[in-house]
This record gives sequence, C-alpha cells and structure tokens, in this order.
Amino acid sequence: MKQHTESELLHLAASYCSVAERCILDVRQKIVVAGATPEMEEQIISRLLNEKFIDESRYCLSFVKDKLRFNRWGRIKITYELRTKNIPAQMISEAIHQIDDEAYETTLYTLLKDKKRTAKGSNDRDIFNKLYRFAAGRGFESDLTVQQLKKLFKKDFDEDMDF
Repeated sequence: MKQHTESELLHLAASYCSVAERCILDVRQKIVVAGATPEMEEQIISRLLNEKFIDESRYCLSFVKDKLRFNRWGRIKITYELRTKNIPAQMISEAIHQIDDEAYETTLYTLLKDKKRTAKGSNDRDIFNKLYRFAAGRGFESDLTVQQLKKLFKKDFDEDMDF
C-alpha cells in the first residue's frame, strides 16, 4: 500500500468533502483507510473543520432532507442512523424539528398507499398489520402510522364499500 503524505491525504479528504456533505466519522474512516496516522488524522480533520469542508450541522440537515425525500424514511430511522455517525443529539434534534409535519404525513400516507397496492393478505386486517410493520421498518412513529392507515382504509371503505 502506498504511503501518502499529510498534504496528499488533506487533498483527498477535501475532494471527498466537496462532492457531497460529509460528517467527521465518514472523513475519518476514509483517511484512516488511506493510511493516515492518528496525528495526521487529527490535523486533517481540524483543518477541514476550520475551512468549512466539514460542518456536521449542515451535514445533519442535508441527511434528514435527503433520507425523508428520497428514501422515505421516518424520524426514528433517520435519528438512529445519525446517532451511528456520532452526531450530537442536540444537532439531530434540531434537524429533525426542521421536518414539515404536513409533508411528513403526506410522505407516510403516499408510502402506505403505494405499498397497499402490492401487499397481499387474506383480509384487510392482515394487510393493515403488514403495512403497519412496513412503516415501522421505515422508521415512522406508530401513532402516526395507525392514524394514516385508518385514513387509508376509511378512504377505501368510502370508495369500494367492501371493508
């Protein structure tokens, strides 16, 4: 394995950070794999923080928006994933509170409605339970999931009259 200088590793890390938002843990793992010593690691991280290549608050907000919008994850799963990246709880809380409640509920409702089309079950209760577990796996809160499922199944009742 080629031994990199601190300058080369700094350039590598800066390039890595300029492509997308990164947290300290991601950058640290990248430069350790590239062969950084613990001293080099601290110097590089410190410099990237000072030059705003890494900003965990900015990363946290970006992560929350992206995971909700593209992956359609709920608050619980997003929070869990951010904790695994050693993001401070206060930052996570602030980012999670930025989520628009109406958009969040709409996302959950749409997700459940789409999944209901392909869900198979012997009766509506089976499908309800499968959808509930599906939403829980995506990290949505149970009370909100039940509320949206009731809304979804009531709508079917109004349309189909076979509930």
